[in-house]
Formats: sequence, C-alpha cells, structure tokens
Amino acid sequence: MTRIFQNGTIYFQGQFQEKDFLIDDLGNITIADKIDLDEVDEIIDCSGLHVFPGFIDPHVHLREPGFEYKETIETGTKAAAKGGYTTVFAMPNVKPAPDSLEHLQSLTKRFEQNGVVHVIPVGSITKEQKGIGELVDFDTCIEETFLFSDDGKGVQEESMMREAMIQCEKNNAVILAHCEDESLLIPGGSIHAGKKAEEFGLIGISSESEYAQVRRDLKLAKETGCQYHICHISTKETVEALRQAKKDGCNVSGEVTPHHLFLCDEDITENHGRFKMNPPLRTKEDQEALLQGLLDGTIEMISTDQAPHSEEEKNCTFDKAAMGIVGNEIAFPLLYTYLVKEKKCTLKQLVDWMSTNVADVFGVEGGEIENFAKANITIFNLNDRQQVRSREFLSKGKSTPFEGRWLQSKCLMTLVDGDIVYRKGL
Repeated sequence: MTRIFQNGTIYFQGQFQEKDFLIDDLGNITIADKIDLDEVDEIIDCSGLHVFPGFIDPHVHLREPGFEYKETIETGTKAAAKGGYTTVFAMPNVKPAPDSLEHLQSLTKRFEQNGVVHVIPVGSITKEQKGIGELVDFDTCIEETFLFSDDGKGVQEESMMREAMIQCEKNNAVILAHCEDESLLIPGGSIHAGKKAEEFGLIGISSESEYAQVRRDLKLAKETGCQYHICHISTKETVEALRQAKKDGCNVSGEVTPHHLFLCDEDITENHGRFKMNPPLRTKEDQEALLQGLLDGTIEMISTDQAPHSEEEKNCTFDKAAMGIVGNEIAFPLLYTYLVKEKKCTLKQLVDWMSTNVADVFGVEGGEIENFAKANITIFNLNDRQQVRSREFLSKGKSTPFEGRWLQSKCLMTLVDGDIVYRKGL
C-alpha cells in the first residue's frame, strides 16, 4: 500500500522541517517539500503533527516464554508501538533463559512470529541467568545476539565479570549491566534505605549496592576494553563514576528511566506496590544528579525498564509486591511534559535520548529518518492531552506511579518498516 503523508513537521537531517513524505508498498520512505501523486492508496494529513524516528527502548521485559500471565510478546510489543517505539531490546528474564544458541534461536523465532515491532534479544551472561556459576558460551551465542545481561541480578564475582568482558570484547559484543552487589543487601529489601523505609517499617536497599558494583565494572571495562552499558542508573555516585570513566576514555554508556527522573523516595505517598521497582526510587539529590547527567551527556539515553506483573503481584504492600512497573506507553508524554514543556531540554534532545543516541551507541538501525530507507517512524500530536489511565494500557501490566496525571502529547500512529502497527485518531 502506498501512502502520502502531507504537511507534517518531520525530524529530518537533524532538524524539524515541514515536509511531505511517501511510503511505498515496500515500506521505503521518500521525503520532499511537496509530493503530489494521483495513484496512491491513502493520503494522510499531518497538519499540526510531528513525525519522529521510531523510538528505541534498550530495556524491556516481554516475559515470554515462561511468564505469559504477566505479559506476552504480542501484548508487550503492541504496548511499545502505542508508545512510539519501533525497536526494543528484550531482557533475558524468561524461562528458559536465553543462555544458549538454541534458546536464543527459539526466542528470536517467537519475536518474529508474534512481535509487531523490531525485537533484539538480550542473551544472559550466566547460565540460567543466576549472576553466579557458569558463563554462557559467548562464541556461539554471538550468532544470534550481540547484547548480554543478567538484568535483575548483578554478576557477583569480579573474576566472572572480567572473563565475561574479555569474551564480549573478543566477539564485539556489549555488556548491559544490572549493578547490584548482593553482599551489601539485607534480605527482603524493597525500598531505598532512607526516611520512607523507616516510616513504613521496611527493609531498605542501599545506594552502595549499586554504585559499588558500578565502580568495579568500570575498572574492568577500562582493563578489558569491553563496551559496557549501565542499566537503569539511580544514584548520584553512579553518575559521577560514569562521568569519570568517560573522561578516562572508556567505551561506556548509561541509561535512566522516566520514573527515576521524575520521582524520588519523597514522592512515595503510601505503602503500595506501584512504587516498588529495582533499583528503587532514591533521594531528591540522586534524582537531580540523574537529570544533570542526562543534560551534560554523561547519560546518553532513556529506557523505560518496562516490567509488567499481574495485578495480584502489584496491588499490595511493598514487602509483598513484585519489583517493576510499566511505562513505555506514556514515556514520551511524561518526558515531553516534564522536560520539554518545562524548558529543561529541547525537543531535539529528547528525540536523541529516545532514538538517535540509542542507535549510535549500540550500532542498531534507526535513529534517523532517511530518504529511501525503511520507514520506522512515529507520529505525535504535541498539542493533545491525555490522562494516565492504566486500565487503557495495551500491556498486561497496569502498575504505574503516574496514575491519573495529565500529560501533554499523544501518539497517533507508529509504522514499522512502512507497516502501520499502531493507529488511533489519524
């Protein structure tokens, strides 16, 4: 099907320009000042709308196989498409873990059959994703993925992480690290170790449990030359360690989530599972350091850490709730409302953090809208408003600390390789 999109403001060649574009029946995009064709299947008026390169989320949990009651590949990728994402990195918290070429190939087949956006599998670093024990065979797994993580678990032994980095550097692969030193944790921790933990009588999670392992890993990254990426940064010490590692010339990067940017432990209003995630919401000082790290380029990208759970697992108190919330359906509206509208950053910066920088850091397709390339784009009305209503989420997960907030902007359409995978109101 051939479609012409007219009068939209498109992010093209690094700037916003009013252009028409055509998407042919092969999914290729052609951009021009004005396109007039008689023989087209559909003409779509984009007056007043913005056209962005499809967003890339480097951190989602699709839960399938093994935990389909929480999420499926179909529901998870439909949720991503609704949020404007055209590519996601799928974390290895599934069963069986993607810890062998056979398991990775089976997972990739599922993604191709059931996913509506591009899904890049993340293999586990250790067998069964335990964070201890035995490393995966990177030499064979590299046939199916170049990304490795034990997300949800930190690799506990320094010698094991060093060897993982050596193997990844040899195979031109990337470590995506969930940094958590379990020797610094008290069993049953569920909230940042601070005033709210004391108020609710809960076991706290120390900041050091994150930044101590970050410091260890950055030392190893410098030693081995491995490309290393820090997942869901939550502490000011982690930001500073990453900043210094970059000054030292290390090939390192980091991500931050919207919930860590816009919430801190002071915002936890009640002892409820919708505020529980790992890492937890930290202090106001940490929150401010995260934003500063994003603005000065220490942190290159924004991920959602989309972590769906069932209602029973989240609609309870902190101590009983599962860790993780959802948010990729509202990520751009949150960021646009609280960063761009409040003049803390430009729209271009936001697009770079959600798309261009992710593509550049990991060397994946996307991040730029180009002539004669596959159309992976999303279209937003920046003037529209919406209220966060989790019952309307396409994800099976409904737990969000942003319930009820009014946000500016709404996704109207997302296209993957020229095919419309989400459409509402356009």
